[in-house]
Amino acid sequence: MSLLEVRGAVGGYGEADILHGADLTVAAGQVVVVIGPNGAGKSTLLKAVAGLVPLRAGRVVFDGSDITNRPAEELVGRGLAYVPQERNVFPSLTVEENLAMGAFVRPSATAAGLERVYALLPDLLPRRRVPAGSLSGGQRQMLAIGRALMLEPRLVMLDEPTAGLSPRFCAMIFGKIREIAASGAAVLMVEQNARPALAVADRGVVLAMGRNRAEDTGAALLANPEIGRLFLGG
Repeated sequence: MSLLEVRGAVGGYGEADILHGADLTVAAGQVVVVIGPNGAGKSTLLKAVAGLVPLRAGRVVFDGSDITNRPAEELVGRGLAYVPQERNVFPSLTVEENLAMGAFVRPSATAAGLERVYALLPDLLPRRRVPAGSLSGGQRQMLAIGRALMLEPRLVMLDEPTAGLSPRFCAMIFGKIREIAASGAAVLMVEQNARPALAVADRGVVLAMGRNRAEDTGAALLANPEIGRLFLGG
């Protein structure tokens, strides 16, 4: 049974639909990456699952329950975590205060959450007392991911987690994504850095103009010459 199923998603912003019947399936422990050109609806699809963009048609089912258009705060309690591409940390708060915000719906879980996150992301530990605004871009992204993991979510959604980062931090983040999946959580990410993302993904989905163009294993999409020509830069 799939952990997440999106079927026939139609929706967008205001009166404009960005998604035109998109489908998506994620199993527990899987890494699934959504790729495609700018404006394809990739981030909109993630936000629809996270309860941040309303759908006018279609269904989102999580662990057998219909969560279509449910409030974002409810979905956090159900075990979904979403990390936006931008403005994903509180710059005036310390690293540890940012992490604690990830457990705001269950404060009693803060201590255990901090222990797990520091074990996964040890570079954050010596910086726990410094303001998040003083971190590098890669360190901020690690912090945002760490905050999302504070309540042991069953599904972690990442919107462009390596955007604008150095190759070193890109490789580090993709490695951590595999570690998160190995712990049992599913990871759904949108990425423009498509080739390395597909290399760590169990499955990939190609969106174009709000519709599915292809879906296969990450390795198969990387080996597909048409996908390479149209969506991976040759």
